[in-house]
Amino acid sequence: MFRILLVCMGNICRSPLAESVMHAELARLQLAPEVEVDSAGTYAGRQGEKADARAIEVARSRGYRQIDQQRARRVRAEDFEAFDLILAMDRLNLSHLERECPPAHRHKLHLFLAYAGIQAPEEVPDPYYGNMDGFSTVLDLCEQGSQGVLQRVARERAWPGVTAR
Repeated sequence: MFRILLVCMGNICRSPLAESVMHAELARLQLAPEVEVDSAGTYAGRQGEKADARAIEVARSRGYRQIDQQRARRVRAEDFEAFDLILAMDRLNLSHLERECPPAHRHKLHLFLAYAGIQAPEEVPDPYYGNMDGFSTVLDLCEQGSQGVLQRVARERAWPGVTAR
């Protein structure tokens, strides 16, 4: 089992959207038995909450229902050992992870879009203080990024039959 953790600040906008998209992509690629995906935040103030209502709305509008089951949580010390890949939505959260991560596990930390092979933008913008357009943009980036991440992991792990949409 290969384990991926997606990380943003509060775990109510970007990382839940990316997690929901990645679950759908894993099902489409028939890799769900091979890959486990979770999301978390670097900030503990939202623990136990559902995703932001705007994130839920935009996810549902594109058929991503898994977001309904998600609850915010903070990154835990044991996550650094338990996950094979830890992908931050932006540089600020990546720097928080780097400060907390034991040196033996720092190789697992990457920016989500960079790991997916997307050069610009480098970061998934935080839509929290914006409008629905920002959430739609984030979901677009999560769709592109999730495909790229899973294709890269599939190549690295030599899983057959994984292709782009």
